[in-house]
Amino acid sequence: MAGTTHFIHDRLLGHVPNPGFRGSGFGGSFHTIDSNGIRFSGARPASSDGAILTVGDSFTYGDEVLDEESWPAQLQRLVGRPVLNGGVTGYGFDQIVLRTEQLAGLHKPSLIIVSFIADDLRRTEMRRMWWRDKPWFAIEGDRLVLKGVPVPNRAILPLEVRRRMDSVLVDFPPVLQTLVGYHVRVHRAGRGLAIGQRLTERLAALQAERAARIVVVAQYPPVVWANTTIANEQRRQTQTILDSAAACGLATLDTFPRLAAEPKPQAFYGFSHMNARGNLMIASLLSATLPSLLKLP
Repeated sequence: MAGTTHFIHDRLLGHVPNPGFRGSGFGGSFHTIDSNGIRFSGARPASSDGAILTVGDSFTYGDEVLDEESWPAQLQRLVGRPVLNGGVTGYGFDQIVLRTEQLAGLHKPSLIIVSFIADDLRRTEMRRMWWRDKPWFAIEGDRLVLKGVPVPNRAILPLEVRRRMDSVLVDFPPVLQTLVGYHVRVHRAGRGLAIGQRLTERLAALQAERAARIVVVAQYPPVVWANTTIANEQRRQTQTILDSAAACGLATLDTFPRLAAEPKPQAFYGFSHMNARGNLMIASLLSATLPSLLKLP
């Protein structure tokens, strides 16, 4: 029987969706997690083209929307192929890559879509985010070395107490969050970009090993449409990762131009994530561009 929380501790990844969970999540949306820890994308269509695995943070997982409103679920309906939603709320780019490696081995997809936002790079500079300890990487010499595993379990407070504290601490300024141990940093600010570039090399190695094409997708939070300075900085970071991925032989897609073409990009968001309409835009963009992306050598 699944527990009452939709995320549980994991020794490698820090936290993962709770297999068998069914219940409400962030924003009052309903969440269904299957027995493999994958969010439900609807009935899987039969297809000779093989499954598509999607991995990312809360923008992939689909915070604030119903199961069928996440972009992986909507992509499944558009392309007529099974799409596995391996996104996890709160993940850094390091956890995203580790989960991609793990799920690719388990599900053997023919195509993998790895989505990220710029803040996922900052999260690679931490060994704890939102009171959850996590794995992290260090660059030692010319090698990317995994640290912090097995990840310790810090679930020492009752679930309801943690939820109430989270609802307060999540809005604290970063300095205060660090002071109370809500986040714990192991790298200086900005180091995550270099780590992220090295992580694209791991994705390229996975692509070669699994013979499954990988597409790296940049997504954006709503704040970029309200603050030009933040938008420019986030685009600089995401473009660096996309350039690194392309140099490694991975296909890439930047969703910014498509949203920027809309007169009111904010209309595609809920509180802090994309709404059902925004996720449909992402799914439609992927459906339209995947054929040309996958023709790249």
